[in-house]
Amino acid sequence: MSDTYTPPAVWTWEQPSGGQFASINRPIAGPTHDKDRPVGKHPLQLYSLATPNGVKVTVLLEELLAAGHSQAEYDAWLIDIGEGDQFGSGFVEVNPNSKIPALMDHATTPPTRVFESGAILLYLAEKHGAFLTEAKDRPEMLSWLFWQMGSAPYLGGGFGHFYAYAPEKWRYPIDRFAMETKRQLDVLNRHLADHDWMAGGTYTIADMAIWAWYGQLVLGRLYRAAEFLDVASYENVVAWAERIDARPAVQRGRMVNRSFGEPEMQLHERHDASDFDTKTQDKIGEASE
Repeated sequence: MSDTYTPPAVWTWEQPSGGQFASINRPIAGPTHDKDRPVGKHPLQLYSLATPNGVKVTVLLEELLAAGHSQAEYDAWLIDIGEGDQFGSGFVEVNPNSKIPALMDHATTPPTRVFESGAILLYLAEKHGAFLTEAKDRPEMLSWLFWQMGSAPYLGGGFGHFYAYAPEKWRYPIDRFAMETKRQLDVLNRHLADHDWMAGGTYTIADMAIWAWYGQLVLGRLYRAAEFLDVASYENVVAWAERIDARPAVQRGRMVNRSFGEPEMQLHERHDASDFDTKTQDKIGEASE
């Protein structure tokens, strides 16, 4: 960097801060406007967007349905974070942190709110008794689930922000977070060298959580950084990511609340399995063969 920043004695918020998401960043919490929260016909009401954190939850819900858990039927409502939907009063009632995803379970009285993607995964998996491990492997599964929750901010808010979204390219933060991202990929690559799945020898919510970030990274879907990070060199991670990516439920989960990218992979709202049209189902079937 050519300029040196001297922090003031007391930091104050100056707008605009720059960058793609400058308009939605602020140092205070709470709603900015009144907006009712829609409620559909199913007990499970999801408010989300198909970012990696949102994809974790829709993948699990589609996997639960594919496994025969009919009570996992859900309505998924699009929260456009670029437009500030996460600051609407109805959404803030579900997640006071104003981040997607957020879930309301109307099967309980009163309805149960769950926010933070890892908490939602654990809540749904325990509710339906699926995609968990045997008791002896539970600490391993939880360790990897919480590893993802603690590590991904360095990938997203760290590397992704400075490499892809910051208004200026600064070497120090890009180098710093690229180094950390590659270290994390090496952690996964070493573990997956002698494990098919992250924990207990079976596909669990730990795999879904990590795949949404690191799997999609090595598959070239995040930040257009696959070549820069040399993701192909993490062969065990790539093989694991491709194995998960081939699952039809995962492909459906990627589509839900997606409002960007290829039109055929977008399903802005999801209220029933029939919302995936025939053309899309054929595309998913072909991809899984």
